[in-house]
Amino acid sequence: MNSSKSSVLAGNGIFSNTTCRTEKKISVFFSVIFMTVGILSNTLAIAILMKAYQRFRQKSKASFLLFASGLVITDLLGHLITGTIAVFVYISDKDWIRFNQSNVLCSIFGICMVFFGLCPLFLGSVMAVERCIGVTKPIFHSTKMTSKHVKMILTIVCLFAIFIALLPIFRLKAYQIQASRTWCFYKTEHVEDWEDRFYLLLFSCLGLLALGISFLCNAVTGITLLRVKFKSQHRQGRSHHFEMIIQLLAIMCVSCICWSPFLVTMASIGINENHSRESCETILFALRMATWNQILDPWVYILLRKAVLKKLFKIARRCCGVHLINFHMWELSSIKNSLRIAAISDSPVTSKQMNQQPLSSTGQ
Repeated sequence: MNSSKSSVLAGNGIFSNTTCRTEKKISVFFSVIFMTVGILSNTLAIAILMKAYQRFRQKSKASFLLFASGLVITDLLGHLITGTIAVFVYISDKDWIRFNQSNVLCSIFGICMVFFGLCPLFLGSVMAVERCIGVTKPIFHSTKMTSKHVKMILTIVCLFAIFIALLPIFRLKAYQIQASRTWCFYKTEHVEDWEDRFYLLLFSCLGLLALGISFLCNAVTGITLLRVKFKSQHRQGRSHHFEMIIQLLAIMCVSCICWSPFLVTMASIGINENHSRESCETILFALRMATWNQILDPWVYILLRKAVLKKLFKIARRCCGVHLINFHMWELSSIKNSLRIAAISDSPVTSKQMNQQPLSSTGQ
């Protein structure tokens, strides 16, 4: 019995020739701090987004708020679930033989790592596509992109991410305990089986594809808005689009910086098989970089609001001592102000009508 258990655990990656030296006290401290900051940040962002959605749920920006809320809720659950498991592993001295003999905890950990890794990337790309449609096809967006459709899309994205996470379980391929013995994922050491390589490449390709779609759609949206801005003298009708595209660009930049090292590392392991030169320390560093994505995402919605931006703008003017830009010409509108005019600003005809109304109607 003992020899059979040892062989099973060795197959799950506990007895690895490669080890990472991690200080227990420091690792536990940083894990607790990151989890706490992530939970508080995402909770604050959820409160801001849900309050805005409840007040302006009939406006055209409601779909964007729903997607953003889904993204932040996913990040919150990711911190809460994976962070709790990671802290438990550290506190238990990484003794997987004692608490993971049936490999249940490792499987749950691996499923959560894949799901909470891919789902935010998918949601970021879906948000970019939604905003691109809202800017380039406003009539289609206003008639087809209802809250019901948004919730359906959110459900499909989550189910697809769950399917990818459960795919190894369906194929009876257990998730592996990694060399650092602090987390579980696909097999990353001595990868020889084509199926192990397939999972690594699938995860990497889907993540990179999501980042590529976000970049392409945000580029199209930004170019379209700039063309409208320079061709039309009336800019206030599109101010809420600028606010959302700034938030999307920030999310895209954060995702690219945080996730690219991990995605490229996994792709390198999958391509190079057992000849990969990626060390355990490199993989662990890339993983920690990816963890920061869930911490930084909510601050996009917390900081990129009119009240905060105006204060930062005033501080910048005082520091530089020059008039950098006329703030009201571009109008980085807040959620409150932008949503008041969003319902009648989606089409060119209503946009012209809006521009003929007094400026006091915009809530300024």
